[in-house]
Amino acid sequence: MIPPVALLIFNRPKVTAHVFAAVAAARPSQLFIAADGPRPDHPDDIALVAATRDVVAQVDWPCEVHRDYAETNLGLRVRVPGALDWVFRTVEEAIILEDDCVPHPSFFAFCEELLAYYRHDTRIAQICGINFAPVDHAIRYSYDFSRRPHCWGWASWRRAWRHYDVDVPIWNELRDDNRLIDLLGNDAKVRENLRNAHDLYQAANWDHQWAFACGVQNMVSIVPCVNLVSNIGFGAGATHTIRASRIANFPTSAMPLPLVHRPYVLPNSAHERIMDTMLAPSLVAQIAARIVPRRIKRRLVVEYKRYAARKIPQRG
Repeated sequence: MIPPVALLIFNRPKVTAHVFAAVAAARPSQLFIAADGPRPDHPDDIALVAATRDVVAQVDWPCEVHRDYAETNLGLRVRVPGALDWVFRTVEEAIILEDDCVPHPSFFAFCEELLAYYRHDTRIAQICGINFAPVDHAIRYSYDFSRRPHCWGWASWRRAWRHYDVDVPIWNELRDDNRLIDLLGNDAKVRENLRNAHDLYQAANWDHQWAFACGVQNMVSIVPCVNLVSNIGFGAGATHTIRASRIANFPTSAMPLPLVHRPYVLPNSAHERIMDTMLAPSLVAQIAARIVPRRIKRRLVVEYKRYAARKIPQRG
C-alpha cells in the first residue's frame, strides 16, 4: 500500500497539475494537502492561489484527504515546517512532494519498501528522490547513502522529524562548545563556513535547518541509484530556483524492482562531491559542473565496479 503523501502547494497551478497527476496515478489511501496563502504585495497571488487549490480540489480515487490551507502568506520558513508537523502528528511516515517536484511512478514503490525496511533504524533520516550523479551503468545495489538530505521529493518518519526545530536552538551551544568542527569538518572549514552557515540556519527557508538536524543527530539519507524526481519549477514563478540550471527538468528513470538492499550503512563521499557540484549555485560552480563531473564520473565508475565485483559473504 502506498504510504501517505503530503503535497505542498502555493500559487503555481500548471506545475501543481503535473505533480498532482503523478500522485493521482499512485492512488495513495491518505493525502495531506498544505497550501500557503497569497502574499499581500503580489496582487496576482489571489487568483493564482485559488487556481492552484482548484487543481487539487477533486480526488477521484478512494482516499482520506486532509487539507490545511493558510488564509494569509506564512512563507517557507513557517508554512513548510508547520505543514510537516501537522502531517507527522497524524501519521508515522509520509512521502513529501512540493508543487514542482514530479516523481517517476516507481518513486512511490521505492519509498514504500524503504519506509518499512528502515522504519526503526534511527541511523536513517529520510529517503531522497533525486540523484544527479552521471553514472550510466548498472550497479549492484538499488540505493546508496549520503549525508545530504536533499528534499526534491523525499520520504521520512515521525521519529526523524521530531529532531527538527526551525529556530535551531542548539546552534549557539555547539558554537560555544567548539563542537561545530564535528559538524562542519576541520578548523579551516569551520572558519570558512561558520558565518555563512549561521546565516543559512536563520534564513527565510526551512531545509537548511533540516540538514542541520540530520547532521547533529548523525543521520544519513538514502539516495536512489537512478533519478526518480524531476524539478519542473525553475523559472520566473519560483521562489528560489529562478535561474536556468542544468538540473532543471532532469530526466527520471524507472527504479529496477525488486530492490537490492545494501548490507551496510556508509555515506558515499564521492557521490556527495558530485552532487554538491551539480547543485552549487555560483557561476564558478556552474562552469565547474561542466568539467569536473567527467573526472569524478570516471572515479565513480571505478568505485561502483568495485562494489559490483565484491563478494558478499553469505551468512550460514
